Amino acid sequence: MKRNSNNVLSIDVGGTSVKAGVLSSNGELLSAFNKLPTPKKSTPEAVLKTIAELVSGLEHPFEKVSIGFPGYVKSGMVFTAPNLAKNKWQEIDLAQQVSDLLDKPVRLVNDADQAALGIVSGKGFEIVVTLGTGFGTALVYDGDLLPHLELAHFPVSKTKDYDDYIGTKALEKIGKKDWNDRLELIIKTYKTVFNYDTLYIGGGNAKHITLDLDDNIRIVNNRDGIKGGAKLWQADERYLIYTTYPKKSEN
Repeated sequence: MKRNSNNVLSIDVGGTSVKAGVLSSNGELLSAFNKLPTPKKSTPEAVLKTIAELVSGLEHPFEKVSIGFPGYVKSGMVFTAPNLAKNKWQEIDLAQQVSDLLDKPVRLVNDADQAALGIVSGKGFEIVVTLGTGFGTALVYDGDLLPHLELAHFPVSKTKDYDDYIGTKALEKIGKKDWNDRLELIIKTYKTVFNYDTLYIGGGNAKHITLDLDDNIRIVNNRDGIKGGAKLWQADERYLIYTTYPKKSEN
C-alpha cells in the first residue's frame, strides 16, 4: 500500500470497550472500527496490549495517532482514569508508550474532548456530554477546546458525583424514569451555570433519553464524533493539545 502521511489512526479507550480505526485527513472512515472489550484488569499494560492487538488487524496505512481517553489528560500524560483499574493511572505517559509501540506521533486528549471536535458546529459556546459508564464532558468555543474540566467528579451530594449520579450503574439501579429525572436536573444546572449556545448529548446511554429537549439541545451518536480523531490533528498545538513523538533508538 502507498504511504499516506495524512491518514490518522483514531483510538477510543472506553470503560467497556477499546476501539480503533483509520481516518482520512478530513475524517472519512477508511476502515471499520475494530473493537475489543476493555480488559477486566484495565491496567496501563493491559490497555496497551489491547491497542496493539486492535491495530494489528487494520490494513490501511496511517502516519499519525489520535487517542481519546476516559480521564484527565495533560501534555500526553494520564492523571486519572476513574472507570479503569483503580490507582494504576496516576502520571502514566500513555502517549509516549503508544508512540513507541507504533513508531508514530501521538496526540492524546480526553475522550469527550476528542469526540466533541467531530461533533460541534464551531460556532459559539458548545458543550458535549457523554452518557456511558461515566459522565464525560467537553467545552468548546468557536471550535477550539477549552481547558478540560472533570465535571464528572463534581459533587451532587455528600456521597455522589456525576459519575455515580448518572452513569450506567445508576441507570441499572434506579431505572429509566428516575434516571431521566436526574438527567433533566443536570441539564437545568448546565443551562443555568454555563448558558451554552448548544448542548450535545451522546454516549451509549443517550438512547434511553425520553425527555422533551430544548431546541438548542441535540442528541448525537458515536459515529458523529468519529471525525474528532482527524480534527485533533488539524488543531494548533498548545498546552491542551500536545504531540508526542517516538523515542529514537539508541542504536
